[in-house]
Amino acid sequence: MNIPYLYDAGVLIAIDNDDRRMWARHSLALEDGRDIHIPSIVVSQAWRDARRQVRLGRFLAGCHVVPVGLETAETAGILCGKAGTSDIVDATVVAMASSLGAIIWTSDPGDIRSLVDAQDIKPATVIRTV
Repeated sequence: MNIPYLYDAGVLIAIDNDDRRMWARHSLALEDGRDIHIPSIVVSQAWRDARRQVRLGRFLAGCHVVPVGLETAETAGILCGKAGTSDIVDATVVAMASSLGAIIWTSDPGDIRSLVDAQDIKPATVIRTV
């Protein structure tokens, strides 16, 4: 059984910038049969112009872009309160990753780590840096 991956906006920006290391990591994940999840609000952080972001659009078509429902939204809000932060998108990434048992890929490991630590769940969510 493969543990799913959950990508934050840093991954989408890397893909949009044609970062070869991120493309290689993503390709290996797909070869391993991993499910790739992206919260829909993360797409909002990275999406600016469909005419210029064709590569990103194709990439997203191969991922599970997951809508943020009420339960995840509430969990993210509670998590922001516990961590003393206001970044709802990062909190949503952490909340969704925890519910899926996913590994988080991020360009912002410090902020993600503080939110993971605020959850006080063992074992903690795994974080990988883009």
